[in-house]
Amino acid sequence: MPLLAFETSCDETSAAVVHRGQVLSNVVSSQIRMHAEYGGVVPELAAREHLRNLLPVAREALLEAQVSPDQLAAVAATRGPGLPSALLVGLKAAQAVAFVLRRPFLGIHHHEAHLYSPWLTGQPPAADFSNFQPNVSLIVSGGHTLLVHVRAELDHCLLGSTVDDAAGECFDKIGKLIGLPYPAGPEIDRLAEGGRPNAYDFPRPMIDVPNDDFSFSGLKTSVRYFLRDHPDLLLDSQRLRDLCASVQAAIVDVLVTKTLRAARRLRVRCVTASGGVTCNRALRQKLTGACEREGLTLLLAEKTLCTDNAAMIGILAERKLGLRAWEGSSDADILPNWTMG
Repeated sequence: MPLLAFETSCDETSAAVVHRGQVLSNVVSSQIRMHAEYGGVVPELAAREHLRNLLPVAREALLEAQVSPDQLAAVAATRGPGLPSALLVGLKAAQAVAFVLRRPFLGIHHHEAHLYSPWLTGQPPAADFSNFQPNVSLIVSGGHTLLVHVRAELDHCLLGSTVDDAAGECFDKIGKLIGLPYPAGPEIDRLAEGGRPNAYDFPRPMIDVPNDDFSFSGLKTSVRYFLRDHPDLLLDSQRLRDLCASVQAAIVDVLVTKTLRAARRLRVRCVTASGGVTCNRALRQKLTGACEREGLTLLLAEKTLCTDNAAMIGILAERKLGLRAWEGSSDADILPNWTMG
């Protein structure tokens, strides 16, 4: 029987229906345009939009999947981490549906769901875990930058995370310094295509530190001082493209170097990457080239599944349900700061 999943951890309202590893529907309503006016996500506004959009999105997901509520086997939602007010909307809605239908409810860890999104392929997406192998997984987004050792299905440990700014946050903050609209990451990616990545030598924070943690606040500060000393740069379109390319190169170098170093140390033959920043073309290209040189299998989440979505929540929930590796409660509370073990 199908499973219905909700995702409302930040600024995307999403509902998906999955069945036997296949995504029957994955509807996402984005709030980017609304938050762009403020240069970032406003939690209270995000929660209000989730309240406004969740029911229409859920109806559309069920209609697209041609599934009625009474056919559902279970209901899942993101339990954390995320914005508290935003998480509450999806979690309580899912619990209400599960209670009314007398179906199991599963609260899913947002980052853990990202770990399995690279295994979703095809159109419509379907999960293929038949060739699952131990891997080092990079999860990189606006709010998080993590390296995780996935030893087996549902068995993983956190290797490292950012000690300050996440990679996507660094893109956005530098974009704000440059005068780019929010979110700045896609715009920096676009401008960088016509720039020289070696035009300006920006620091690669912690790239030589022999651990799996990240830091990007120093790079942001370096760019701030660079722009203070070269204010005319923003008036030259080519120099602006060079700046974007150089900043992007610094971020990508750190992400790729640390990921490959962890893979070598742990002697895994597979690397995966997911999260919104994984849409960045330079990151995808450099990670692909590095894995090819190392003889490693690389799985990149499809771009439509890199950003927050309910499909990955549903796939993981269904997997946990099938393997009886879940704990659920109709009154479980949100965990905004839920850490990954």
